[in-house]
Amino acid sequence: MVPADAVTGPDDRPAHGGEPAPLAPRARLFPALAAVYRAQLSRARVARIPLLFVATFQSVGIMVLMRGVVDGEAESRAVVAGSAVLVVAFVALNLLAQYFGQLRAGGGLDHYATLPVPPAAVVLGAAGAYASFTVPGTVVTAVAGSVLFGLPLAHLWVLVAVIPLAGAALAGLGAALGLLAPRQELATLLGQLGMSAALLLGVLPADRLPAPVGWARDLLPSTYGVEALARSFDARPDWAVVVLDLAVCAVVGVLSLAVATWAYRRAAVR
Repeated sequence: MVPADAVTGPDDRPAHGGEPAPLAPRARLFPALAAVYRAQLSRARVARIPLLFVATFQSVGIMVLMRGVVDGEAESRAVVAGSAVLVVAFVALNLLAQYFGQLRAGGGLDHYATLPVPPAAVVLGAAGAYASFTVPGTVVTAVAGSVLFGLPLAHLWVLVAVIPLAGAALAGLGAALGLLAPRQELATLLGQLGMSAALLLGVLPADRLPAPVGWARDLLPSTYGVEALARSFDARPDWAVVVLDLAVCAVVGVLSLAVATWAYRRAAVR
């Protein structure tokens, strides 16, 4: 027997008034972003450490090979800066494109779509985690390259700005490629091609490239991070130009992350 007052209110109506319980409020952007960031960073720390070692070893190996080829301080600065940012491209562009491609192919986007999390939090959290994961390898590569080519270490603090800004631009591009690719294999291919472009157009000195290839270099998001880091190796860097390069990198990062967020919404509703 169930007491009557357990199912009716004081005026003989159902205890809940016959109305459905209200849904929980949608999570705010920044708390949701922090939660996704922590989850992605924990996952990446376990699964991506071997790949980060490969990315760092690859960049250091490229610098060793180029040591006997480059001639001049300007070319040395370009090689070291390009190799350091290449670590960011390997993780933030290549691996993130593969991750979102797998997420889309495996139905993982359906899981995120059921959560009261803004789409921007998913994209920004994943992009931030992958970009943060590049910090050790980028620093090791920049320091090793500076020692190898005899470049000054005094202004390597510029990496504090180069890593997040170049990482945001490349991570946004990688996420967009993974989300827009119709198949997982194509997302992997696009990520590999993007990393190869960062390798060829970032590591090679700009004055050695043909004019059409130089135009393509100007369109690559990582180029401006490479230029800012390369200029910091000067004895007296032109800080106005460095700030301008970083500002362009920041604008490209905002645009690429906005495109990635739109691509996430588009993929999540299909």
